[in-house]
Amino acid sequence: MRFGLCGTGPWAHLAHAPALATHDGVEFVGVWGRNEVKATALAESYGALAYGTVDELIADVDALAVALPPDVQAPIALTAAQAGRHLLLDKPVAFSPAVADEIAAVVTERKLASAVFFTRRFMPQLAEFVDRAVATGGWLAARVDHLGSIYADGNPFGASPWRQESGGLWDVGPHAVALVLPVLGPVTEVTAMVGARDMTHALLRHAGGGISTLALSVDAPPAAAREEAVFVGEAGVAMVPELPWEPVAALRNALDGLLAAAAGGAPLGLDVRFGATVTAILAAAEESARTGRTVALPPAI
Repeated sequence: MRFGLCGTGPWAHLAHAPALATHDGVEFVGVWGRNEVKATALAESYGALAYGTVDELIADVDALAVALPPDVQAPIALTAAQAGRHLLLDKPVAFSPAVADEIAAVVTERKLASAVFFTRRFMPQLAEFVDRAVATGGWLAARVDHLGSIYADGNPFGASPWRQESGGLWDVGPHAVALVLPVLGPVTEVTAMVGARDMTHALLRHAGGGISTLALSVDAPPAAAREEAVFVGEAGVAMVPELPWEPVAALRNALDGLLAAAAGGAPLGLDVRFGATVTAILAAAEESARTGRTVALPPAI
């Protein structure tokens, strides 16, 4: 499958470009970026072409991978889907639920394959944990602590304006929601508060009666940094396994699923429709934090 890449930032270098270039089922055709010099350098390092416009890249490929801020990604993804291109998007799909839903609707209408890169959810160990948890059932609650700092020395995302502005809710929040949603089921209500240093606490009520608690930050004190998740229910306590940070391997797995879906296989569970649901939940949390009120969600969110 002929793939194009949109984006030239750290995530394009750390995950997308090397995964696209080394996947047997992918022809890495070219790169488009908002910085022409960076796009040329990235493309040349993988033997691909740099494209002058995103429309030219979309016209020349079968599928598009996007490593751009959500508000930049969304209109490009919509254009690509309308042109009949399969999509590999970053999380979150968009900041606006309406925009995310529009992309999902076009993907569904055109019968396109899609994947949203919830990084570690594409690692076999975590996929197997989620499958076991779903099969077990009877879970009453979940807790996810995703606390770190993009401002730590050497962190490649510290200069990212959208992460600085949107904080942990939109940066690491998608990972937390993508973990609890398949296990506890649709979310019906969201309550959230934001404290010092971008510390966001979100409480999600799930349709099955379970409640998940999320603590999210990308500006946590170094001594407080941790990634920990646990489910509690009739089967006892299930700790989510700690996993190595292997974004290239994870993205290759996402590509496996996308290629299989495009060839007529089952759609990925972590597709753009799932991504739109995650966006709706995060937007509800943002609204709750702003207004101080619990936000109800439509059925099946």
